[in-house]
Amino acid sequence: MKPNNPVYNNIGISYNSTRKADAYLLERMLAPLEPQKGKQYLDIGCGTGNYTIALEQKGIQFIGIDPSEVMLKEAKIKSSTINWLKGTAENIPAENNFFNGAIATLTIHHWQNKQQGFKELNRVLISGSKLVFFTSAPEQTKGYWLSHYFPTIIENASKVLPSIESIKKDAEENGFKLQTIENYFVKEDLQDLFLHSGKHNPELYFNEQIRKGISTFATNAAHPEIQKGLAQLRKDIDNSHFPEIKKQYDNKIGDYCFVVFEKK
Repeated sequence: MKPNNPVYNNIGISYNSTRKADAYLLERMLAPLEPQKGKQYLDIGCGTGNYTIALEQKGIQFIGIDPSEVMLKEAKIKSSTINWLKGTAENIPAENNFFNGAIATLTIHHWQNKQQGFKELNRVLISGSKLVFFTSAPEQTKGYWLSHYFPTIIENASKVLPSIESIKKDAEENGFKLQTIENYFVKEDLQDLFLHSGKHNPELYFNEQIRKGISTFATNAAHPEIQKGLAQLRKDIDNSHFPEIKKQYDNKIGDYCFVVFEKK
């Protein structure tokens, strides 16, 4: 996560309308976290607080941390009972051994220094705490059919994603041990409209508002590949070629994954 990230300050303007807490993803993060009422948990890179608020509504005490003032402003409007803090994974404004667990949803690729991020999390989490990531590996992003229409953009997006092995290495070097890795395949009823959300409904990508809420598209809004790719996608949908192209990208590695660590 980058302090005062202009991309996420811009995304934050319309983020609420397209990025909503998905019930399935919420439960899949809750299960390994094993939260207990009365204890304190951390949402790293909370954005406008969609998942933080959904978790609070389940009776779990969460603090949301994000570097974007625009995002946090929106979060504060939606909930005045949650403590929203400006910070990054590398600089968490909390005391030692303060949290009983943490989640990080589609944020680790924005960390400036993963080693420092895990070192800082080791500092603020108590022993035995679970750290739950929802992320996409480079091969998962490149293995999605968007690569067919936006090859350069998706290739560049995959390059900024840390590999699962590198995440595991940095975590283990800073006091965490790997618990589980579980692949996730986008479901047709997905409510959180992130990059792969249109897997089963390509029409979503023609909605400019949805693209503005996806960092990969938002940072490349002026790229000539956007309009060219959308035009080809429109053509393939209209002439019924899209299902065949989509099928070429079927795989067993998933679109995203849950990675769970425990602090030693």
